Amino acid sequence: MKRSSSGRGAPAGPSQRQLRAGELVRHALVEVLREQEIHDEAMTGVSVTVTEVRMSPDLRHATCFVEPLGGGQADAVVDALNRHTRFLRGELGRHIDMKFTPDLRFLHDESFNTARAMDRLFDDPRVRRDLEKRDEDGSDGEA
Repeated sequence: MKRSSSGRGAPAGPSQRQLRAGELVRHALVEVLREQEIHDEAMTGVSVTVTEVRMSPDLRHATCFVEPLGGGQADAVVDALNRHTRFLRGELGRHIDMKFTPDLRFLHDESFNTARAMDRLFDDPRVRRDLEKRDEDGSDGEA
């Protein structure tokens, strides 16, 4: 596990190089998915949003987080994208200027489901009551 430069503390996150390359790949992949039609039954009538791309430290592998729009089943869409990675990687290579075109792996972005669950939790009357009580007391929960 990669540690911070001092050797202590929490693990360091991705490097600036990984972040920049991930955004480059994400933007190019959005263009590829917009321009090219993937001939797969699971992709029929489904738009796909690429929410994030995480690059490996050597920039040879990209994990692409996607969210299908238009009523598509997330698992079926992700499976279809993973079946067509060779085609997508070839098209991606035409859109980016990197030494290597990364191998692609697609995963469903669960952050939307997590946000919906958090919204439901905050809408719970018991939680709302506790939050309002905390506001009236003037406390912010810190000791």
